Order: sequence, then structure tokens, then C-alpha cells
Amino acid sequence: MKKVLITILKILVFFIGWALLSSFIPVPDFENPAIWRFVAELVPFLSIVGMSLLFWFIEKKKVQIISYSNFSKNILVGVIGGVVWIGFAVLIMLIIGVLKISDTNSVSMLWLWLFSVLINTIMQELLVRGYIYQIIKQKHNIIAAVITSTTLFTLMHGGIFEAGVIPVLNVVTMSLFMTVVLEYTHSLIAPIFMHFLWNGIGAVILGGVSLAEDYPHLFNATFSGNTLLSGGIYKIEGSIIVLLINIVLTGFFIFLIKRKKNM
Repeated sequence: MKKVLITILKILVFFIGWALLSSFIPVPDFENPAIWRFVAELVPFLSIVGMSLLFWFIEKKKVQIISYSNFSKNILVGVIGGVVWIGFAVLIMLIIGVLKISDTNSVSMLWLWLFSVLINTIMQELLVRGYIYQIIKQKHNIIAAVITSTTLFTLMHGGIFEAGVIPVLNVVTMSLFMTVVLEYTHSLIAPIFMHFLWNGIGAVILGGVSLAEDYPHLFNATFSGNTLLSGGIYKIEGSIIVLLINIVLTGFFIFLIKRKKNM
């Protein structure tokens, strides 16, 4: 019991410390929306990096928060996995006609918007599957780590509860998918790249994934037809197609993990 209480205390201090740092550091009122968004994402990103480093030293470097071994391979896994993930979802929706792309918008400093998505993604992964996940896994067991990280990730997307069962299941299975990829690669690098491509292409390019309201989108995409397939007003994230893809890809990486153990 004492061991559990100590872990809970560490997690609370870690999370509250990150939240306080993110809240107390003001974001200057830049006129350029791309720069303002970048700084707004930079503050929580630097806060989570700082807290992760602090707790890494507190744990005497015994908790591996992020591994750079097989760096190139993990980037490749992340890029290929991310393209397949968002690619299959978009392709299927295009083929069955629930997604249509009409015209394009002019997005100033598109590269900076995408970079802001990247640092936001790193922040989320470090918060959910970084120190908190690793300390629970190391001190207790992987099941507790998976349940805690999935719950935290889902709560971070709290607005999704108003959207219905499918969007909630999509968030839950997305978190499980990222966790399985983490366990397969033993590094956050692959989940970060997969998550980034999902958000970057899905939101900034297609406008079909929810991020902060001020993020622009390059293409004007229309989601119509059967709500279960199109996602309705929740677009890609509300589609049952995404749920099925999440389950299939999660199963595929579980298979890879088992095969690796048997080799």
C-alpha cells in the first residue's frame, strides 16, 4: 500500500507541476496567429520537458522516459505507421464517398503551424506515455500503466464525451494503439511521429481532426452521408472506420510484439 501511495504522490506532483508551469507562464499577444499558436504550444511543451528531466534525476536516471536507441528505425516505423493510419482512414472515406475535398485555402506559414502540431504531440506523448507511464510500469505492472495512461489521454480530450460512443472509443483505441507501438519499439519516437502525422495531416491539411480552434486547414473537406461512416460534425474522429482501423493496427502491433518475443 505504501508503494502505491508513493507512486500516486509522485504522479500528482509531476502532473500538477506541469499544469502550474503551463498555466503561470504567459503567452505574449502576438499579432501573427501562427507565431501566437507556436508560443502557446511551446509553453506546455517546455514545461513537460522540464518536469520530465527533473523527475528523471529524482529517480536517479533509472526510469527511461524516452529512448534514442534504434532512432532511425523508430522514425521509419513512426512515419510509415502514421501514413498508413491516416492514409487508410482518408482513402476509405474518399472511396465510399463520405469525404469530398473541394478546394484549397491559403495558409500563411504552414510549416510553423505543422511544427506547432509536432511540439503539441511531443507534449502529449511525454505527459501520457512518458514518466507517468514508465514509473507505473516499473514500480507496479504494465496493466496499471496502460489503464492510467489511457484514462489520462481520454480525459485530456474531455470534450469528446459530448460527441457520443464512437468518438470516445476512437480516442481510447488511439491511446491503446500508441501504447502498443511504444511497447513494440521501446521508445516514444514512433508514437510521436504517428500521432503527429495523424494530427498534422488530419487537422492542418484536411481539417478533419480536432485541434485548437485557431488552427487553419489547407483543404476544404466535406464530410457527409451516413453519420456512422462520415463522423458527422466530428468528421474523421467520429467515424467508425477509424475505430476499425485502430483495432486492426493495434492487433497488428500486438502480433509483432509476440513474434519478437518468440524469436
